[in-house]
Order: sequence, then structure tokens, then C-alpha cells
Amino acid sequence: MATDSNFEVDLTNCDREPIHELGAVQPFGFLLALSVDWLIRRVSANAEQYLGTPADDLLGTSAVPLLGEHAVHTLRNRLAMLRGNDAVERVFGLKIASGRSFDFALHMIGDTIVLEGEESRHEATTDVGSAIRAMMARLDETSDSASFYREGARQVRALTGFDRVMVYRFDRDGSGVVVAEAARAGIGSFLDLRYPASDIPQQARKLYVRTPFRIIADVNAEPVPVLPRLDETGAPIDLSLSVLRSVSPIHIEYLKNMGVGASLSISIIVEGQLWGLFACHHYSARCPSFERRSIAELFGQMFALKLESRERKELAAYEMAARFSSDRLLAAVAGDSTLLDNPEWLGTTMRETVPCDGVAIWLDGKVAYSGMTPPAEAFSAITRRLNAMAAGKIFSTDRLADTLPTASDYDDVAAGMLAIPISRRPRDYVLLFRQEKIRTVKWAGDPHKPAQLGPNGPRLTPRKSFELWSQEVRGRSEPFSNAELRVAEMLRASLIEVVLRLSDDAQEERRRFSERQELLIAELNHRVRNILSLIRGLVRQSLDPESDKRETIHLLEGRIESLARAHDQITQDNWSAAPLSRLIETEAAAYLGGKAGRVSIEGPAVMLHPQAFSTLALVFHELMTNSAKYGALSDNGTVNVVWQLDREGDLEIEWFERGGPAVQPPKRQGFGTTIITRSIPYDLGGRADVCYPLTGLEASFCVPARHIEIDGNRVLGPAPTPQPTAGEEVAKLLSGVVLLVEDSLIIAMDAEDILTRLGARRVVTAGTLAQARDEIGREAFQAAVLDVNLGAETSLPLADDLAAAGVPFLFATGYGEQLKLPPEHADALVTQKPYTLASISRALTSLLSM
Repeated sequence: MATDSNFEVDLTNCDREPIHELGAVQPFGFLLALSVDWLIRRVSANAEQYLGTPADDLLGTSAVPLLGEHAVHTLRNRLAMLRGNDAVERVFGLKIASGRSFDFALHMIGDTIVLEGEESRHEATTDVGSAIRAMMARLDETSDSASFYREGARQVRALTGFDRVMVYRFDRDGSGVVVAEAARAGIGSFLDLRYPASDIPQQARKLYVRTPFRIIADVNAEPVPVLPRLDETGAPIDLSLSVLRSVSPIHIEYLKNMGVGASLSISIIVEGQLWGLFACHHYSARCPSFERRSIAELFGQMFALKLESRERKELAAYEMAARFSSDRLLAAVAGDSTLLDNPEWLGTTMRETVPCDGVAIWLDGKVAYSGMTPPAEAFSAITRRLNAMAAGKIFSTDRLADTLPTASDYDDVAAGMLAIPISRRPRDYVLLFRQEKIRTVKWAGDPHKPAQLGPNGPRLTPRKSFELWSQEVRGRSEPFSNAELRVAEMLRASLIEVVLRLSDDAQEERRRFSERQELLIAELNHRVRNILSLIRGLVRQSLDPESDKRETIHLLEGRIESLARAHDQITQDNWSAAPLSRLIETEAAAYLGGKAGRVSIEGPAVMLHPQAFSTLALVFHELMTNSAKYGALSDNGTVNVVWQLDREGDLEIEWFERGGPAVQPPKRQGFGTTIITRSIPYDLGGRADVCYPLTGLEASFCVPARHIEIDGNRVLGPAPTPQPTAGEEVAKLLSGVVLLVEDSLIIAMDAEDILTRLGARRVVTAGTLAQARDEIGREAFQAAVLDVNLGAETSLPLADDLAAAGVPFLFATGYGEQLKLPPEHADALVTQKPYTLASISRALTSLLSM
């Protein structure tokens, strides 16, 4: 093949590849490009496979008869919901004129509607609302960044089923490191491996921000061209936002060199910047359903929001502490200006906010220093180089020799430097130094791959080896973080005040600086409080209201926590009746915290059946919310809840608010008011009356006798004591590998944590009979926990296999006493769901002692 001999092959060549204009799509779906009046401008060559009409025959025709009036109406409505240039809407399970159902993604490029479809697939899945809530809760339970990343990788792997899921974080230089991993057993680990910046070209990074989700279903699949390739202006179709966009041949070669058969990536975007990726690999072709992929994309957005919240909280705490240190420094020097000439004192004070190994003060051409610093004769050269930079700005580097070549003579003691200018004329500085940090970087292959032409033209050939390649890094210090630079700017303002001897102008500057800091903290608090509201908005925009998820949408609309609390209380006693008093106390405590004592209750020991308990949980949640916002609990008032049984055995409940602001009837009936006034009549056949006297809201409810029961022997005290938490010591009953067979994602993850706390060295999880048998063939297990019902199959045949292999096992079930085991397993141990530490511990104690 002829090439241009003048073409320079370097690491930027891949950055110029037009990966968004390849003019083809992956074959697991089809593409239609439509005019605004729904005429077909372009079509993928595989359209006949999905739509029954050859691609050439579709060009120029109307898409309305092809898709059907109902489908086009639905798609038009979703187009109206597009917000922003990079918005993509989704419709799941939409039936077209041929009777086939498809999942669609649609977006606009200029005046062109791009419609992509793939056949709908029904995958067994956990209720979306419950899964999202559980995933959020599990992220919140993590104690540090490492466990937060690891939990994110686990959950993405559980959602997608890929062999390997990595959390990949970008560094300042564009390279990336694998900070967490969840992988199938037996395929090795990429944890802590670093990849050079050239592995992800710049245009790919931009697309990761525009389109946060990308799947390559089969690296061996032939791309399907979009016809015609060029439009009347000679331009190819822009597939930047396409779900099906085909893959660069160079990237396909890269994946094949890694042995990857399918890949999936979810962008982690923090404050509008690409923080990193969930990078997923599968070693054969794999394409989860569009709906499952959309849930994974939503999780990626929630993960990023949680990550941003965590980082902001840490930053706020760090900067607050730095402010206090800065104020102490200022106050001390204001009382004794000679302290500024004492580098030992200044170094001790500065290290409290910006860790360093040495401090130097350059004032009026003289230097004082303490700790590990360059030699005295080097400071003139350092300050001259700083004087050539922009005035009044801090400067930092982790390799001073890159800025000042002569600094290589002393980079073992002062490799990195942070310079804080503290005057304008003459230039004075406080210099913080960090010593060399010799470290070994583990690369996934040699990052300095040779520049050579490849089979795809004058471009770099992706490296073929990804074996561990270690590199010793010298002459660099630990970099100064962005947070430390912001603190340095804060210190600069304080030190300027000291150098200017606390003049009036300096005091005014400090006041303005303090106000900016207060505004920053206030904005941070505001953002943290709004995180959950943002997530709720994301969920609402990502789910289709017409796809039979109305109950999920209601759960996600602010009432999910109240229902969750009610559900927890009901399931404590195997879905039996629960006390009304506990419902009200729990809701008050959850909503009011330490002010819950302002809600008084009085009445007999009444138990509510599950349906009534859930309904009243929503009603009392709304009453508490409204009272806290507008009623007695918003002021210094109180709420009294009184109930009794009438002659027919019906439950009469009275709600009185007193001591709050004057009450006015609402001008319109919102969804919360609807819940209060209609839930009990509609769901329970009872009665609900609400009135608004000036003295406070009053409500009266009647719950029919069939929904309640009286149990005089039952103790109606606080909720049962919870099981041991993550920080408590538990007996280590296990020591080896345990097999867990469970078809529910969330339940499996909880059970895995319990088994790990009980000492399991590793827990191997399988969701189907076939997967479990494969794991048995690969591992030797100490014990096994088998969910009896696996959807379309049971784990009973697996129990036979384990018994033959001599592996002790126990069954888990949610059927309660109704479970009937076959005679050969009639004596097997059975534990009831939900899994708890106590129940699993008791069952394993019995199992391992047999």
C-alpha cells in the first residue's frame, strides 16, 4: 500500500480520525434518518431484516405507514421532550405497523430526525424503582472512596452481566488508572493498571461527554452501511449521538488485541468534566437489552452525582479547616509581625493546610528556609523564573526541573514546588517544597509503543501486548491537588494582608474574600441538598410513562422512602399486621429527627394489615410533610394523633394541629392533598375528611374493621432491635469459598455481604442453574446457599449435584411454610427470606455442625 513518506506518525494521529462519521451502524439494530415531515432520507442497509422492506425501496417514502400512526404519534411526543443539543429520548416496547415491538432511541441532528430501533427483549429484572433505591442505599453505605468505586463496579456488573467491569479514573496528564474492578473468576485482574492517554483519543473523550453510554456488542460483527453514504451536499451522516454507531477499525483492532469480544462504557461526568469511565469487557459477544442498558446509564449518572457530592463534602471540610488555619496565622502575625521571618513557625502552620517537606520565605531579596529545600544559592534562579510568569498568581509543579532545568541537581530533596506570591513589587514569595517520591507505575503494556504504520493507513497500530509493564518514576513529587491550590490562593490573600501590615485596603480585600468563601459553602450546601432531587429528575426523564411503570414512577416521586419504611416494618414479621403506633413514631422520627416529640399519639394497641399499613404510611407522610412546611410543625406547634375503635370495630383516627401559623385552605389540590383525601376511601373503602380552621389543620379518617386487628398479647414498643451493623464483630463461621445461587440482583448482593461478614474468603454468585453448574466445575466450595425458585427453574437438581459432591448446602425461600421439598431433600436445612445476618448465621451453624 502506498503511503505519504512525509506523513509523521505520532500519538496524535488517532485524534484526527472522524469516528462520528464512519457512515455505518452495528447490526443489532437499524437506523432511519427522517425529515421533519417524516420522509426517509437515509436508512441502514439491514432495514429489510427488521422492517420487511428493502432499504433502497424505503428511501424517499413516508415513515408513517411503515411505523404506524400510533407509533409515529408516540415518537412525535418524545421528540417534543428533547432538551438540549445532545438529548436522546427512548421508547421501550413500541409496536409498529407490522406488529413487531421495538425499543427506539431518537434524537435530532440539525433538521434531521435520527431514529434507531432494536427488537424488544424481555429480561427478568428486579423492579426498577426498588433496584435504584437499593443501589443508591448501597453506595451511601460505603465508608471510603475505594469501597465506593468497588461497589459501583459490582453493581454495573450485576446490571450488565459483563465478565469484567472496571472503574477507570483519568489523571491530569490524560492517562487513566483502574481504581476498582469486579470480574468473573479466573480471568485475572487489571486493578491498579495504568493506560496511556493515547489509548483514548481526544475526539473519543469529547463523545464520552456528549453520549455517556457506548456499547460494542460484537467486535467481529460486520458494520452495516447507512444509505446513501453521502447526502446531496456530499456530507456523511453525523452519528455522534447514535446508540448503534459503528466502531473505528483501530479501536476494533485494539479490543481484539486484548481478547475482548464485546465492550460497554458508561461515562462518569463530574462538574461537566469527564472524571472517568465504567469500562466493561466481555470475552464473547454480548448485548444486554436496551432497557437494561438505559438503567445502567442512569446508574452511571447517579454514581457521578454521588461522587460529586462526596468530593464536594470533603472539599468543604478541608477548605473550612484551612480557613481556620489561615485566620489563626493572620491573627498571630498581626500581633507579632516578626513571626513572618521565622520559617520554622511558618512551616509548621502551613503544613496544617498544605502538606509539604520544606518552606522558604523570599522577602526583599532575602531568603529564610526550613525543612527540605533547595540550597540557598538556588533561590535567586527560582525567583527570577517565577518573576517571568504572570504576576499575582500561584504556581505549582510536581517536577521543578521541567520549568527550571538546573533544579534537577536537587530534585531528590525538592522535586515539587508551590509558589505563593505575597506582594506585587518587589516580588516576594512563600515557597513550599515536596521531596522526590520514587514510585513504580504499573502500565498495561509499554506506554511508549513504537510509532509505526498499521494496516488502517498512516496511523498508529494499537499495541498487541497488555502485559504488566513496570516503570520507576523519579524526579517527581506528589502533585499538589486542586483543593490544595485553592487553599493556597486563600493563604495568598491572608499573607498579602500581613505583608501590607493589615492596611484598610487589605482588610476590605479579606472581607470580600471571606464573603466569596461563604457563598461557595452556601452553594455547596445547596447542591448537596438538591442531589436527590436531581436524581429523581433523571429517573423521570429516563423512564417511559407508557411502559407499564406507573407504580415505579409514583414510588420515585418523593413517596418511596415512606413506603420503604412501611415495607420494612411489615416484613419484620413475615408480611403480617404491624402496629399503627410504630408507623406514626417511625414517620415522625424519620421526618422530624429530634423534633419528633412534638407529635403525641394516644390510642389502643391496633394492628394494621399490610395494605392498610402502606396506605396510611403515605397519608401520614403527606400530613407530616405539609405540617412541617406550612402547619404546626413549621413553627412551635404540636400535632396530636388520637384513635379509637367504634361500635362496628372500625378504626377512627383524628389528627389535630395546634400552635402553628394561621391556616388557609389550599388554592388547588395537588398530588399530596389527593393522597390524604382519597387514598383511604379508594384503597380501603374507608372515609377521609380534612378541614382548615385558623387554629390548625384537622383531619378525620375511618379505616374499616377488615383491615385491622387487636392483639392484646403483642408488645407495641419500638421497632425490633436491628441486626448487627457493618462495624460490629460477628462469629466467623466460614473460611473457604461459598456458592450463592440467587436470581435477584439486590437480594444476591445483600446475601453476599452477609456471607463475607461470616468469614467467607470469597462468594461466587450464580443466577441460573447453568451458571451454578459451571461454577461447581471450576471451584471447590465449603458450603452453598440455594434459592429454591430461580424463575423458570428451581435449584433442586443443583442440590442433587452438591449432595453427590459432598458439599453441604441449605435452601433459602420466600415461600414460608408453604414450601414442600421432595422426599430426598425433606431433611435439608431451610432459611426464610429476607436474608439477615442472624438467620444465615443460625442456619450455617447448624449446617456446618451436621
